[in-house]
Amino acid sequence: MTRDENEGVELLFLLGLGFQMLLGEFTARVAEAGYPDLRPVHGMAFQAIGSSGATATELAERLGVTKQAAGQIVDDLEKRGYVRREPHPEGGRRKLVVLTPAARDHLAVAGRILHGLEAELGRETDLTALRRGLGQVVCTFHGEGPLPPLRPVW
Repeated sequence: MTRDENEGVELLFLLGLGFQMLLGEFTARVAEAGYPDLRPVHGMAFQAIGSSGATATELAERLGVTKQAAGQIVDDLEKRGYVRREPHPEGGRRKLVVLTPAARDHLAVAGRILHGLEAELGRETDLTALRRGLGQVVCTFHGEGPLPPLRPVW
C-alpha cells in the first residue's frame, strides 16, 4: 500500500493496522531484548500495578477486565517471577501485588524500545499532529476526564 492509497481506506482499518504493526514490532524487539515470555498484556499489567502495587481488584479495574482475568494474569506473572503478593498494608485478607526487580527491569527495557520506535516513526510522521488527532478521537467518543482503560483484547 502506498501513502496515496490510504485515502480510500476506512479510518478504523488504518488505525487498527497501525496499532497492530507498531505493537508487533515492539513485541518482537522486546523479545529480542531478552523477554520472549512476555506479551503486551503483561506490560500493561506492570503499568497498572505501578510502583506502589495494586490489589487484584484494582488491577482488574485499571485493565478493564474481570477480577478472574486479573487473578489469572497475576498468577501467571507470579510464576514467572515478575510480581509477588504481599500482605495489604491495611490488613485483612487482601493482598497487594507488587512488581519484582525483574518486572522493573523489563519496564526500563520496554520503555527504551518504545522511545526508539517513536523516534524512528517520527522521522517519517508528524508525531505531534498524530497524538493531537488521536487525542481528539478519544475526547470525541469518551469526553473529557481520565482516559478509559485500554482493554487488552489483542
